[in-house]
Order: sequence, then C-alpha cells, then structure tokens
Amino acid sequence: MSFPYEDIVDLPHHVSKKHPPMSRINRAAQFAPFAALTGHGAAIKETARLTDAETDLTNDNKEILNLRHKILLEHQSEQPEVTIIYFVPDERKSGGSYKTKTGKLDKINECEKIYILTDGSFIHMDHILYMDSKLFSCLELE
Repeated sequence: MSFPYEDIVDLPHHVSKKHPPMSRINRAAQFAPFAALTGHGAAIKETARLTDAETDLTNDNKEILNLRHKILLEHQSEQPEVTIIYFVPDERKSGGSYKTKTGKLDKINECEKIYILTDGSFIHMDHILYMDSKLFSCLELE
C-alpha cells in the first residue's frame, strides 16, 4: 500500500544558500500572539475600576470635626495619636476612595489646611470625614 508523498519523505531537508537558517527564538516569535489593539485591555480595566463619591458632611458632623480640630490645635505639641478617615481623590477619573490613617500628629498647618503626621504624611482638612483620638474620650458628641 502506498501513501501520498511517499516519493519525497526520505529526501534530505533543503538548506538555502542565500538565506541563513533562522534561530529557534526568531522562528518561535513568528507564532507569538500580538495585541491588535494595544492598550485596549488596560482601558477596559480602567473603565471598570470603581471609585466612590465624596460624602457631604452634615452641619452636625462639621461642628464635631471643628471641635475636635480645636482640641488637636491645643494639644498638638504633645503629638497625640489620631485616627483619621479621609477622602483621596482619584488621579485618573472622577471620585476617589476613603482611607484610614492612624499616626501621631506632628503639626497642623492652617494656612494650607493640612494635618501633618510624624511619618511625613499629610491629610487635607477639607477631605476629612471622621477623626478620633484619646483626647476626645471626654466628649459626649456621638
């Protein structure tokens, strides 16, 4: 029984005299997938990434924050430990996310409206949602 190509199966492999053989890496690269729409996947992920809207504080919450701010001003030389929940605007799209930071208060810069912690981080006063400290334990505000 004969099969197709029987006449050429045992012939030696042809080697070109004009073109040198291609390396295995270059041959494999021919069959590697490519992204026809470069960056499309990243754009889809960015669009799907969710952000939160910044919460508007009630007048009562603003009063509580103002009172706590005054207490922190009076005691900032003691470098009290404070926990702050604050909003961080997103750099790429509208909205952002809420973060919680606990640390020792280094100083309050009222001109720039920021709290500076001893680790060098700073929090903008306009984005604060909540503050807590042992200094506030004597207050019955909640």
